[in-house]
Amino acid sequence: MARLTDEEILAALRGAKAILHGHFQLTSGRHSDTYVQCARVLEDPALTTRLAEGMVELVDERVGEQRIDIVAAPAVGGIIVGFAVAQALGVRFIFSERQDGAMTFRRGFEVPAGAYVLVVEDVVTTGGSVAEVVELVRASGASVAAVTSIIDRGGSKAFDAEYVPLLRLQVESWEPDACVLCAESVPLYSPGSRRLSS
Repeated sequence: MARLTDEEILAALRGAKAILHGHFQLTSGRHSDTYVQCARVLEDPALTTRLAEGMVELVDERVGEQRIDIVAAPAVGGIIVGFAVAQALGVRFIFSERQDGAMTFRRGFEVPAGAYVLVVEDVVTTGGSVAEVVELVRASGASVAAVTSIIDRGGSKAFDAEYVPLLRLQVESWEPDACVLCAESVPLYSPGSRRLSS
């Protein structure tokens, strides 16, 4: 089956009502008038599988025959798509969680020294959570083969690994003290998973 085009991915996002407009605090802490709620798209297992297969295909094109032993994703947003990517690759899947504010591998998850890890996320703005997973992988003596996500919201990234997003969206965002929507007293919503209680 052919990889989904950018237009098809956008149509799927819109069809799932995954692109929201308003005043949002992103997981990165920045503010935006647009929020991509990928969880709405990931409600559809068949679509999730197609997206994951497209991500794997793009990673293969970009990094060639790079071995991948494990897929790792930050909770909560990266878990479903990370699992789907691992299934497409036929490798093990693990996820990191926050404990006392710091990202860590729990539940007995381990990254063997010398392993090659693909880090997967749903949406990346600054990539702060991804950067924490990258550091966990490297601290284990393993290597990051690449980072992939369904959506890249644009802007500079907090991690230095090869980045292969499935779809790039140019969505404006601001630091809170420079937010035009705050200046207009537009109500702020914070739908990101980082603020979920553990």
